[in-house]
Amino acid sequence: MALEVKRKEKESPQSLVRRFTKRIQQSGILLRARKSRFKQKEQSKDQKKKTASRREEMKKKYEELKKLGKIPG
Repeated sequence: MALEVKRKEKESPQSLVRRFTKRIQQSGILLRARKSRFKQKEQSKDQKKKTASRREEMKKKYEELKKLGKIPG
């Protein structure tokens, strides 16, 4: 998926770079590269359930400590 921009007659280097940048943005190459850069691995169903239950546990524990006055808020 090569993107090619050729210099026109009497075109300045700045306008060539500007045109190239515009083509890159319109093609969506940059967006795809940024998305794949920090792509996270999918979690299994079991792992999602574990994470959700832990989150609920921690939430209950926090509320309990808040009621006892051990956590300001």
